[in-house]
Amino acid sequence: MRLALGTVQFGLPYGIANRTGQVSREKALVMLHLARANGIDVLDTAIAYGNSEDCLGSIGVDGFRIVTKLPALPDICSDVRSWVRCELEASMSRLGISAVYGLLLHRPDQLLSSHGKTLYDVMQELKADGLVHKIGISIYSPHELESLTAGFALDLVQVPFNLIDRRIVDSGWLQRLKDSGVEIHTRSVFLQGLLLMSKGLRPSGFSQWAQLWERWDDWLSGSGISPLQACLAFVLGFSGVDRVVVGADSVQQLQEILDASSIVDIGVLPDLGCHDERLVNPSKWADL
Repeated sequence: MRLALGTVQFGLPYGIANRTGQVSREKALVMLHLARANGIDVLDTAIAYGNSEDCLGSIGVDGFRIVTKLPALPDICSDVRSWVRCELEASMSRLGISAVYGLLLHRPDQLLSSHGKTLYDVMQELKADGLVHKIGISIYSPHELESLTAGFALDLVQVPFNLIDRRIVDSGWLQRLKDSGVEIHTRSVFLQGLLLMSKGLRPSGFSQWAQLWERWDDWLSGSGISPLQACLAFVLGFSGVDRVVVGADSVQQLQEILDASSIVDIGVLPDLGCHDERLVNPSKWADL
């Protein structure tokens, strides 16, 4: 199973298409059982995801490999090593585990700061101590990789990738990372749910890309394929992708994702590729 379960919804009301808010502990418990029963063995979380780690720890994560992320290093930090170790120890305590599969940086650009070498060194130390299996970064754009991979050996990289945001492939970085033996996890397969929204529900701010949405809507209406199936088939079609991180707001939605992921042969997908940061980067959407 190449899907991984993203758990930001367990700690925050996340996503542009989210209409139900934060997932309750009771629903999260059922969702973890469903994920485990269907072969999902990786959970993606972060210290910054509200009380996601607390929720996971209260349920129990036996049988799952956990990938979590460090928040931004404080501007004033006199002891980087102690800060990183304390953050990880607190994270593992909340999760109820003694080690994590992956420890990523939410702000990888900090590796290029004056504290960068120390930050990287302590992550390597945690790996040597057996507290972390793989270290890496979570990025917003492939252009970040040139300077980061030049100075730091990474085990795992998480990148946005979907029908619209194809930059990781177009830039050649998907193949470059794979050739270097880096494990690749992709996120935003549904572009926070935007790709799953019908024409009538799509926020008006996105109308400036009307031609793109017209191609998408026309293809969907003529193909008989659901947007869920198309989005998953596109990303899963790239063998270089090790895990596709998916989030769900409900048990039913997770089941639909699991069902849709088994559909492989969907024909030729429309070309929706776009490099406009205002569209592909959700952090820019507030300005639309």
